[in-house]
Amino acid sequence: MEDKSANFLSLFASSSTLICCALPSLFVVIGAGASFASLISYFPFLITLSKYKLYITFFAFIMIAIAGYFNYKTYYMPCPADPELGRACLRTRRRSRIVYYISVVIFIFATIFTYIIPKLI
Repeated sequence: MEDKSANFLSLFASSSTLICCALPSLFVVIGAGASFASLISYFPFLITLSKYKLYITFFAFIMIAIAGYFNYKTYYMPCPADPELGRACLRTRRRSRIVYYISVVIFIFATIFTYIIPKLI
């Protein structure tokens, strides 16, 4: 699996965790339960997704771990000696790291709002 595809898969997985699990908790925390009820009438699949939140979270964690492994592995690989290709390689690596870190932040945010905040309230 290529580094870019692993990163985008982890971004997709962490975003799905955010949509299925953290979004309902966030609406309840900010007191927008009626807005969330309206949102569910437009997107009824959110109820089905929330039933499987543990599996979705686990899948997102696995994808982020795989992307992290590929990021770490490719970080130390040499770039081409050609100056133009070398710059493109470094630029792609930098973007890949940014996408990975965004995925991790989204996953952490979604996990906190899904599993920790509801227990505190």
